[in-house]
Amino acid sequence: MRLGLDTSPLIQTQAGTARYVRGLLAHNDYERLSWGGAGRPATLARDLWWYPHGLPRRARGLDVLHCPTFRGPVRSSVPVVVTVHDLAVLRHPGMFNQWTRNYSRFAVPRVARAARRLIAVSEFTRGEIVELLGVPAERIRVIPNAVGGAFVADGPAENGDYVLAVGTLEPRKNLGAAQQAAQRLGVELRVVGARGWGGVEVNGWLGRVSDEELAALYRGARCLVYPSLYEGFGIPVIEAMACGTPVVTSTGGATEEVAGGAAVLVDPHDPAAIAAGIEQASSRRNELRARGLERAAQFSWEYVAAETRTVYEEAA
Repeated sequence: MRLGLDTSPLIQTQAGTARYVRGLLAHNDYERLSWGGAGRPATLARDLWWYPHGLPRRARGLDVLHCPTFRGPVRSSVPVVVTVHDLAVLRHPGMFNQWTRNYSRFAVPRVARAARRLIAVSEFTRGEIVELLGVPAERIRVIPNAVGGAFVADGPAENGDYVLAVGTLEPRKNLGAAQQAAQRLGVELRVVGARGWGGVEVNGWLGRVSDEELAALYRGARCLVYPSLYEGFGIPVIEAMACGTPVVTSTGGATEEVAGGAAVLVDPHDPAAIAAGIEQASSRRNELRARGLERAAQFSWEYVAAETRTVYEEAA
């Protein structure tokens, strides 16, 4: 099959979506389709021109077009597969800027209805697609994200007594609660992620780092603290586990599903509960390390690529 993949997300982010795109590119052959540069004007131009007009034109002659986010065409002569990582913008619109809210409310349901198949990265996200977009469950395939590359247990570790948080500085990552929990314990918090939106500021912010640096930070941390208010998956959870690091994350959502019983689960709205979770993770370090390594081994990009190719065959 001739497969096309929208690689525009690689221009915009180095976070979870970029990891997903790179994982697919490493294991399947695609015609790479992208347009525009970085920055807000280019993002607006992609939303207004590339996805509704430019991308479907470029995809003509392909057997399947894969859009690795819910940004995609609403009409296409080529069967379209769309991956939905989360629907936070529809579930919690107040956490996003006005353009993203308005665009998503209009475009996302239409893109989802136009797609021949949708991929959800978790059962939680599949449920959100059914509820919020009205897509029949039989058109949705659940294929999780994965972990690989630098994220292994053996390797250099950063020095210091600290807990690590990983995520873009945006409201739903709940980094303020992580900071309060660390302060309660008198432990340093280090935060890795791009500057985002919503005026989020946090002490110990390191910005973006390379995968090798991030892996070393995982290995040296007392634990990963990931009290996000909403995720469709939560790649840092399995990255930390793959590095042998205990994980403290939110109960009741996709991160609980991904953790699979190998993490300490806490109420993300309660800094005291998060602090208690950090203490528990420290006291159970050896147990959680073993369980986390076993859990992370279940998420491979080879599996993701093979299952995704099956979806292409269904769509075609």
